[in-house]
Amino acid sequence: MWINFNQKLLSLKILHGVCNCRIQIPACIEVSVKIAQGIQRHCKQISGKNPPHIVTRNYSSTRPPWRVLFFGTDDFAVESLKLLSASRESNDIVVDALEVVTLSKDGPVKRFAVLNKLPVHVWPLGDLHGRFDVGIVVSFGRLLRGGLIKQFPFGILNVHPSLLPRWRGPAPVFHTILHGDTVTGVTVMQIRPNRFDVGPILHQEVYQVPDKYTADQLGVTLATKGAQLLIDTLRALPERIANRREQTEEGATLAPKISTSMSWVSWEEQTCDQIDCLFRAIGSRIPLRTIWMGKAIKLLEFSGKCSISLSGRGRMPLPGSISFLKESNTLAVCCKDGWVGFKAVMLKKKLSAADFYNGYLHQSFQKIPDLPKQECLFHSYKDRTEQYSDEVENSLAQHQTGNY
Repeated sequence: MWINFNQKLLSLKILHGVCNCRIQIPACIEVSVKIAQGIQRHCKQISGKNPPHIVTRNYSSTRPPWRVLFFGTDDFAVESLKLLSASRESNDIVVDALEVVTLSKDGPVKRFAVLNKLPVHVWPLGDLHGRFDVGIVVSFGRLLRGGLIKQFPFGILNVHPSLLPRWRGPAPVFHTILHGDTVTGVTVMQIRPNRFDVGPILHQEVYQVPDKYTADQLGVTLATKGAQLLIDTLRALPERIANRREQTEEGATLAPKISTSMSWVSWEEQTCDQIDCLFRAIGSRIPLRTIWMGKAIKLLEFSGKCSISLSGRGRMPLPGSISFLKESNTLAVCCKDGWVGFKAVMLKKKLSAADFYNGYLHQSFQKIPDLPKQECLFHSYKDRTEQYSDEVENSLAQHQTGNY
C-alpha cells in the first residue's frame, strides 16, 4: 500500500511485522502521524490486540502526543506511569511512545513496566538522541547530568510532592506531616543538571492537608494528584515551558531522609502536638522510642493526647512520668505541655498497657526498696546517634520519596 500526500511529508520508520493484519507497508515510507495512528487502530481492530510498541516518528514534535522516557522506582512513581500508559489509549492522546528507566530489579515501576510490556532501559543510559521528546522523573533518586538532559528537546520534568521551594529533598511528604503543615501540594518542574529540586516550575496545585493525616495517606493522595498534574502539563507543554517561573530562595526548606535517630521522644522538649506529628510522620515505618530502666523500648499504638487529673498528686509530674488509665487501657506519659497515650510497648516482647502496668508499674513493684523512684519514669535519650541495622535503614529508604 502506497500513500501520497500534497502536504508536508513526515518521516516514519515502521518495524516489519507490527501486527498480523494483511496491510503491507515498506520498511520506510513517508506518512503523517495521524495516518500512522490510524494504521495502529486498524491493526487493533483486525487482531483484537494492541500492536507491539513502535516509534511513530524520528523527529522532535512541537505538540502532543509525545515520545516519553520515564524514570522511577517506587509506588509513588507508579501512579504517574499508570496515567501516562493509559493516555496512549485515550481519545485525547498525550503520549505516543513510552519507555522506562528504573534502578530496582523488582520494584513497583519495574513490575508495572514488565506487566504492561513497556521497554525497560538499564541505568546508566547510553545515547538517546532523536528517540524521545521529553523525559519524566518521579521518585528516581539519581542526579542527572547535563549531557543526558540535553538529549530531550523539552528537557526532563519532575513530579515533586510539595509546593516548591518548600521541602526540597528526598522526603517532602514526611516533613510536611512532621512539621504540622496544613497546606501542601504538588509541583511539576524542569530538572537542572546535577541539582535536586531547584529547577523552574511549570505547574503547581495546592492541597489542604486533612486533619490527622499520616505520611502514608498524604503520599497516596499526592501521587494521584501529581500524576494528573503531569498529564495536564504535557497537554500544553510548550506553553508551560514558555511561561515557566524560576524558584526563589525565599521560603526554601530542606527535607532530608528520615532516619531512625528521629524516633527518640524528648519528653522535656516536645509538646503533645509535636509527638503526634512525629508519630503520624514516621510511626508506620519506625516505632517511637524512649528509655526505660536504662534500656531502649518501643512505644506502640499511639492514641493521642490524654486528659489527666492532677488532683492528689501534690506536685507537678516530671516529663516522662507514667500513668495507667485503666478505663481505656492506656499508658499516659507526661510531656512538655500535657500527656500523650500509648496502648502497648515493646520490651523483649510486645506488652499491652495493662501488662506493662501489672509487670512494672504496679504498687507492689514500686515498693521494692532498692528501686530508685526515678526509674519509674520514661527518660529521653539525649545522644541520638545510635545506629540500627542496615535492614531497618534500607527498609526505611525504600519508602522515602526521592523525587528527582
